[in-house]
Amino acid sequence: MKKLALSTIVFAAALFTMVGCIKQDEHIFRGLQVEFDAASWNARGAGVTWPVLTRVPPYGMPVATSDPLISRTSGTIRFRVNLIGAQQATAQTINYSAIAASTTAVAGTHYTIPGTITIPANSSFGEAVVNILNPGTSSTTARSLVLEVTGNSTIRPATELNKIGLVISQL
Repeated sequence: MKKLALSTIVFAAALFTMVGCIKQDEHIFRGLQVEFDAASWNARGAGVTWPVLTRVPPYGMPVATSDPLISRTSGTIRFRVNLIGAQQATAQTINYSAIAASTTAVAGTHYTIPGTITIPANSSFGEAVVNILNPGTSSTTARSLVLEVTGNSTIRPATELNKIGLVISQL
C-alpha cells in the first residue's frame, strides 16, 4: 500500500514539473490589419499561398460542396473582409485589386470590381464586391481571378490572409 501511495506522489510530482516547463508564449498584437474571411477558413491552393475557391464562401466558415458554384452566371458575389484589431470610430476605406500576374480573367469581360471596401465606423467587417460578367459564350476553359486586399494608410494587409483566388466556370 505504501509503495502505491509513494508511486502516486512521485507520478503527480513529475506531472506537475512537466506542466510547469511548458513555455507559454504571450502574443500581443499591435496595430490594425485586414484579411479576407475566406482566406482564414479555407486551405491554400496547390503551389500558392492563398485559397483557390470554386464555390461562393459563406461568412465565418469553410466552403462546402453545397455552396453555389462560381460561374459566368453568378452575378454579384460578396466576400467578407475582417478588420483585425480595435474597431475604428470612423469608417475606413480599404483598397483591393486583382493580381494581374495570377489572373486569367479579363477585367470588363469576365469581372468588374469597385476596388474599395468600406468598413463602417465601430465595425469589424466590410465586403469586397466582385461582379461576375457573362461574356455570352460558353467555354470549357475556366478563368481565374486572384484578389488582394492592400489596406490603407492606417490599416495594413494581414500576411498570407490578404489574398483569395476564384475559379470562374465558363460553362
